[in-house]
Amino acid sequence: MDPVLDEIEFLALSTNRVDVLSQLAKRPQTRQELGAATGASQPTLGRILRDFEERHWVTPGPDGYEATPTGRLVADGFGDFYSLLETERKLREIVEWLPTEELTFDLRALQESTITVPSQTRPGAPVSRVIDLIEDAEQVKILSHAFNDRTLQAVTDWVAAGGSFEAVFSAAAIKPVANDAALAGLLRELLDSETATVRIYDGPVPLAVTLTDSVVSLLVRDDNGRLQAALDTDNPEVTDWAQEVYSRYWEESRPLEPDLLDT
Repeated sequence: MDPVLDEIEFLALSTNRVDVLSQLAKRPQTRQELGAATGASQPTLGRILRDFEERHWVTPGPDGYEATPTGRLVADGFGDFYSLLETERKLREIVEWLPTEELTFDLRALQESTITVPSQTRPGAPVSRVIDLIEDAEQVKILSHAFNDRTLQAVTDWVAAGGSFEAVFSAAAIKPVANDAALAGLLRELLDSETATVRIYDGPVPLAVTLTDSVVSLLVRDDNGRLQAALDTDNPEVTDWAQEVYSRYWEESRPLEPDLLDT
């Protein structure tokens, strides 16, 4: 077997080993401190520390044990790998529907994201999550290929209560709204508001992104258009990406004129 894989297996097969090395990479600690931090027994700690000393990952010192430079290297690398797999597991069920060609940021930025999926009892849970974010925000921006009736109602009510709203929608999304009297009425109400601006983009919009203050929400649909999840995060890398993408579509769009809603 590959000796490097042997070392990965040695570390990965014991949560206590991972925790002890991670603790010592932060600062020197005594065995008592390590026991309190990791929950490992003293006999277990003795075996782990001897194994680590043999690998020159830790060394005893005046303040207990401390990680060597290579020990910190292993701890940092294993921590990165753990975070990577943690992110992959979170995205595994929806990755096939993510618009990855548009997501130019490092997917590891989604590690702390919240993913809301439909269920039998809450089929509209993803949209409800986005609406919750809208209702708690001071400013909202939306970039999308379509209108959602619940979201449109929530935004209209929120703007009427004093919220500030901007949006860019695909031009192809206007006709279905114009053909629905209720939705057209809501959109007209938005257009009449002094704190709402809606523009249309003459081309495909492959994203459904909502920016609420410092949070970005992405609605994920399958190939048949069925909503599969809402993914939201306040990671700065993702919020910067969303703002840049939104601004690009905004600059290339045109105002939505009320007469486009006439049927």
